[in-house]
Amino acid sequence: MKLQLDDWQKSFLETEGDKILYCGRQVGKSEICAMDCGEYINKNKSHTVLMIAPTERQAYALFNKTLDYLLTNYPKIVKRGKDRPTQTRIKIVGGGEIWCLPVGKSGIGIRFLTIHRLYGEECARIPPDVWPAVFPMLFTTGGAKIFLTTPMGPGTLASDVWKNKDGAWSSFKRFSVSSEWVAENRPVCATWTQFQKDSAIDFLKQEKSRLSRLDYAQEYLGIEMQELNSFFTKELIEKCMVLPGVSAAFLPVTPSFSRPDADNFAGVDIAQLGEDSTIILSLQRINRERVEMIDMQATQKTRITETIELIKSKHRKFNYKKIFIDTGGMGVGVFDHLLADSAYSNKVVDINNAKRSLDREEKQKKKLDKVVLYFHLRKLMEKGQIKLFDDPEIRISLQSITYEYHNGEIRITGTHTYSHTTEALVRAAWCMTDKTLNIWAR
Repeated sequence: MKLQLDDWQKSFLETEGDKILYCGRQVGKSEICAMDCGEYINKNKSHTVLMIAPTERQAYALFNKTLDYLLTNYPKIVKRGKDRPTQTRIKIVGGGEIWCLPVGKSGIGIRFLTIHRLYGEECARIPPDVWPAVFPMLFTTGGAKIFLTTPMGPGTLASDVWKNKDGAWSSFKRFSVSSEWVAENRPVCATWTQFQKDSAIDFLKQEKSRLSRLDYAQEYLGIEMQELNSFFTKELIEKCMVLPGVSAAFLPVTPSFSRPDADNFAGVDIAQLGEDSTIILSLQRINRERVEMIDMQATQKTRITETIELIKSKHRKFNYKKIFIDTGGMGVGVFDHLLADSAYSNKVVDINNAKRSLDREEKQKKKLDKVVLYFHLRKLMEKGQIKLFDDPEIRISLQSITYEYHNGEIRITGTHTYSHTTEALVRAAWCMTDKTLNIWAR
């Protein structure tokens, strides 16, 4: 089905040279950039294109959309057989290539390329040390840079480009569109149904009530907000990300099960209906004094039954002492199923409505809220009691958490796209709250 384009998307496609799309969430930026790349490589079959993003998952998403566009519209230019597309490269008849490569923290692993066009997906979140390694790839070709991102506040390359800081980015054509505009003004058609329109409007109403004013403006209106405060500073995040720099989502390490002073715990954040990531994050508590990350897995649009089986398979591997589950939304179905299983009833903990004893004699109990969870994790980080994988998914998630004071109370928020990992982490880290684990499944 052919995508019906908005006027801004048509203008973006028609614009040659450097351009940046600084916009709200889910406006169709990846789709239009995949189309832009497909049209470009069809006209320039001997050229080389590079796609990068802060995480492999995000880079592959744009890359796969581009491949789908080519196979649908220009299938004859995509090489097959021994030169068929791989996870990192599409070879084009005529000698051209489209690369999708992880950049890590510095981009050192991709310096071998000479390119004619660069796509930076969510470029506001790409580590700053990557750009000095990437830009020289365009030196001899006069190629173009295409950036697409939601804002992340001042101090990023995307912010500098958008503001044309010091007049250094005058070559860029700038595009901006908000999620609200798309929801309210995109014409109903085969690719944007009335159901999608109504659902998007309702979703934004919920987000506006859930997020702070500043977070909502940045994530959905595409407005850079200088007042946003990061709950976890960059320095604090880097201090804790000291375990081997593997991709934690795909290459988990093997903890030591032989040591008598260690126990394993899991934090689970269940994707809500229509969202795409459920996170199961595992920590090993050592001598009841510190914790180290041992595993993380993200699943895409899995059913409740599949999530339950994944938790069970992780338990068989890591023998969890406790499994802390967010029971908000779809999570309650996973929790209730495991609670009814005798093998898990004494292990699963409803962290969304967890109860802890404040006074044993009076049997007082208090709801464990989000603020307590987040301050607890930050305290562990500040005291050096937690070690995490050096992984871009974790880094971006922690950086996405912001706070502000509202009516005298602190409010901690994070966007759905990036906060899942931190939501699982704060739950797993709750294993350190006290030495005797005075937490009970409901």
